[in-house]
Amino acid sequence: QVQLVESGGGLVQAGGSLRLSCAASGSFFSINVMGWYRQAPGKQRELVAAITSDSITNYADSVLGRFTISRDNAKNTVYLQMNGLKPEDTAVYYCNTQYRPAMGYRLLELWGQGTLVTVSS
Repeated sequence: QVQLVESGGGLVQAGGSLRLSCAASGSFFSINVMGWYRQAPGKQRELVAAITSDSITNYADSVLGRFTISRDNAKNTVYLQMNGLKPEDTAVYYCNTQYRPAMGYRLLELWGQGTLVTVSS
């Protein structure tokens, strides 16, 4: 059983910073892409940033230049450093990963439980 455990959400003033962490634990063969999505009230879930196992990154235009995604493959952990936060960044942030449970198996997708980020104006 693979689990994603997120941490680092909270309340911050506009212009402030937060760092989210997401650690994958359990039994698996490999982890491919790790990423962060967010869902604001009344809106669809959207990709914030993603990173491959060889550190190729992808960002939403709305966070480019403000957020940085990184990962520690030895710890199976992905981070999201969020700087210059704006009220419109307020959302529940979800960690996501694609992993292979065993050699030769197809990739499976897993979501974390979500962590709330609130940015006050």
